[in-house]
Amino acid sequence: MTGIIRAANTNDVSMMVALSEEKRLMYQNYQPVFWRKAENSQEVQTPFLERQIEDERFICLVHEEDEIVTGFLIAAIVSSPPVYNPGGLTGSIDDFWVKQGKDWEGAGTALLNEAISRIKQRGAAQLVVVCGHEDQPKRAMLQAHGYTLASEWYVTPI
Repeated sequence: MTGIIRAANTNDVSMMVALSEEKRLMYQNYQPVFWRKAENSQEVQTPFLERQIEDERFICLVHEEDEIVTGFLIAAIVSSPPVYNPGGLTGSIDDFWVKQGKDWEGAGTALLNEAISRIKQRGAAQLVVVCGHEDQPKRAMLQAHGYTLASEWYVTPI
């Protein structure tokens, strides 16, 4: 892997939003109800990401190559449902994307490993990573590192 993993800062937001737009266009093809891209998604996500980056409760990381953000990950530490008791808190990664054509095994794994290190320091006992059903490159990377499918969500318009 070339590039570096570092904490995201507000100067990275425009590149993170551009990567998110790429992901949204792909994911809405997979599932046009749940993942439907809002017309103003960029305008809405920009201040949202800025708030997350400035909030110490979130772990916000970027993968950078030649001063270009080519991937990012945002993790939160949340309480685990008491009926499941995994032995501690849960690290939850929802926003996690590597630029199309980039190596998920390299950049994605590096982002994930750094996130795991930081999540463990905050007392989490398990990690949950969101992945679109048809996102085969991301799924393959997760499965290659021992992640297993925990649930599926079925969606229909009503």
